[in-house]
Amino acid sequence: MAQPSNSTGKKLIRIDVSSDSVCPWCFVGKRNLDKAIAELKDQFDFVVKWHPFFLDPSAPKEGVNKREFYERKGNTLESHRLINFAGKQGFDKQHNLVEELFLGYFTQGIYIGDREFLLESARKVGVEGAAEFLENPNNGVKEVNEELEKYSANISGVPNYTINGKHQLSGGQPPEAFMRAFQVAAK
Repeated sequence: MAQPSNSTGKKLIRIDVSSDSVCPWCFVGKRNLDKAIAELKDQFDFVVKWHPFFLDPSAPKEGVNKREFYERKGNTLESHRLINFAGKQGFDKQHNLVEELFLGYFTQGIYIGDREFLLESARKVGVEGAAEFLENPNNGVKEVNEELEKYSANISGVPNYTINGKHQLSGGQPPEAFMRAFQVAAK
């Protein structure tokens, strides 16, 4: 059951998203999730929290040729470390960072592990201290691994959405599917 939000009196819908930064269906799903949230923002308050999933955890950190990528997935640890770090500064910053990363990767062909791209994306959405955080390769790894275990260990693909801790959707769902799920979760 959705809990009332303290500030507005509207019911709060919490959405936990397991995603990988190089998953095209995750990008589609995020866009559709955003449309559904915009459609129902007068009815509910939303908190969206992003969690890591590695499509191919054995891929090299320095990346792969894009053609090869589509045949074999890439390593996205750096982006997940930054996404987790952004979440500590606010769920809106985290959600906006995910959008920037998807846009750069899918529409501009920028390598997801490129440090300058990660830092520019963080700067655009107001994430502070990203350069210092990413400088130490151990920062955030423990948290990413904990989230993998908690949110992604029992799923086999992404995107995966858990709404209010119990209702699940998977795949690049249309906005209407999210809207129905929000209504059910609010009961």
